[in-house]
Amino acid sequence: MLAAVLERARGFARDARDGSMQPVLVGMHIGLVCKTEHDADARLFIEAACALGAKVSHVRPSLTEASADTEVAETARLLGRLYDAVEFQGAAPSLVARIAGSAGIPVFDGIASSSGLAARLAGDLQAGLSTHEARRCVVQALLHGLLA
Repeated sequence: MLAAVLERARGFARDARDGSMQPVLVGMHIGLVCKTEHDADARLFIEAACALGAKVSHVRPSLTEASADTEVAETARLLGRLYDAVEFQGAAPSLVARIAGSAGIPVFDGIASSSGLAARLAGDLQAGLSTHEARRCVVQALLHGLLA
């Protein structure tokens, strides 16, 4: 699976370089749940998703690990009606798992994080890409693989 993600990321890097990026996620609406959309990880996620044609909406977090199960479930169902997928950044993994259990849509936990999977895989891409570009291409590959 990781080899396929890296191959897809290399393809997105070529497409970006050649100016032939296809909007494979056009019509998709993704919620980005984080404190601020101006954070570097949030900006990277927005850039990656929008380059693929998705629309991204910033949602300020209001739930915590201590939130009641009914409140978490109701919020998850609402997110599931509003978005095709949701990316959480900076939330407790246990809260993200609770949301994912009721949302009915893909729920990501920091896939654009500088300490997450995309950052680790970015180091395996071919030379010639900046760290930012490599991370963006891996995020795009993950989104494409999970949503397209």
